[in-house]
Amino acid sequence: MRTLFFFMSILALSGCSVSHYMKRELKNSTVFTQQHTGISIREVNGKKDIASYQDDKYFTPASNTKLFSFYAGLCALGDSVPGLEYLEWGELLIIRGTGDPSLLHPDLPHSKVFDFLKNRKDPIFLTPFNFENKRFGPGWAWSDYNDYYQPEVSPMPVYGNIARFKGQASQQFQVSPGIWNKSMVFDSTVSGIERDEFQNLFRHSRLVVPEGLIQDVPVHMSDDLTAQLLSDTLKREIKLINIPLDVELQKVYSIPSDSLYARMMQTSDNMLAEQLMLLYASENGLPLNTEKAIAYAMEHHMDDLPDRPVWKDGSGLSRYNLFTPRTIVALLQKIYTKVPQERLFSILPQGGKTGTLSNLFKGEKPFVFAKTGSLSNIYNLSGYLVTRKGKVLAFSFMNNNFVRPTGDIRKEAERILTGLNEKF
Repeated sequence: MRTLFFFMSILALSGCSVSHYMKRELKNSTVFTQQHTGISIREVNGKKDIASYQDDKYFTPASNTKLFSFYAGLCALGDSVPGLEYLEWGELLIIRGTGDPSLLHPDLPHSKVFDFLKNRKDPIFLTPFNFENKRFGPGWAWSDYNDYYQPEVSPMPVYGNIARFKGQASQQFQVSPGIWNKSMVFDSTVSGIERDEFQNLFRHSRLVVPEGLIQDVPVHMSDDLTAQLLSDTLKREIKLINIPLDVELQKVYSIPSDSLYARMMQTSDNMLAEQLMLLYASENGLPLNTEKAIAYAMEHHMDDLPDRPVWKDGSGLSRYNLFTPRTIVALLQKIYTKVPQERLFSILPQGGKTGTLSNLFKGEKPFVFAKTGSLSNIYNLSGYLVTRKGKVLAFSFMNNNFVRPTGDIRKEAERILTGLNEKF
């Protein structure tokens, strides 16, 4: 009995020491003085926080929102992504998108949907009838339409819904897909490449992209353009037909789900996160609509979270999103029970090794596996920390409304979390 009491006392002291350490570091920090900070830390299988600070307050999560989209994907998708639904109707093939972003995407594996469409001999018709979304999410910055991180949302993305420009020698450039070559216009008043907001006319300066560099410019998507891009690539006509398909459809699976998750999490790819929520909607029998997907996820898969999130999009581009640190930690615990640790840690950015954490938490081996979340005046980090003693902690470290350079906040969070790893 004494041995058990001693062991429980050590555990309690360990938790208290973590809490004491975090409170001391926050109090003594000169970086976090004029901002809002919230922290929640819990052992992955624990029921109580071992350290917390303002963890019940709501913060703008930025790309920490992708953790929620990731969990939604885990709840809906199997090992492979459903890339296409189709109906064989007499001598016709009618297809519709599932939201899958992988078809001809330059940074994802080859999609089996391409092979399926390429090998079909029947006339192909594309219906967008099940798509109910707008091109942008609520709270997105309309003026960012030309920036790489804000491609438009669509039912069946092609080429990632972007035009990719590669700089070459002698101030030349290459654009992919090549269909956009005829949409280039020289304009001495622009810097780099600027697309017209509501048409795919790309104005460029003499030095479009420096040699060896890449610039992705979102394309203004439409159903007609999707059909045109498919027709151009497949070398056959794809026609539009706007009809509902209220019958059981067959599916074609495209790429491994983990390749989608890893790309989304490690590079913080907004487009993949938005399309993942449409995939979630499709797999749950809903129209391709982010708002309905989120409502369904909250009711069926995330109804046990401590504080109900204000959740508006899949990527975190929206400043309308609001989550509490303890809610993110509760979600991290749910994710941990659903995915084996080795697989989970390979999907997330790894400190000092991969993705958005490649330049942080450098050491002999990664000990932080987490998702960053950045907007102007916002820096958050939420994920898992493996301590020197081998304990796995779920944590959320949220920082909002600071006016310092983001690099200062990032380095201070790195210092404190590194100390947590070394001391406990």
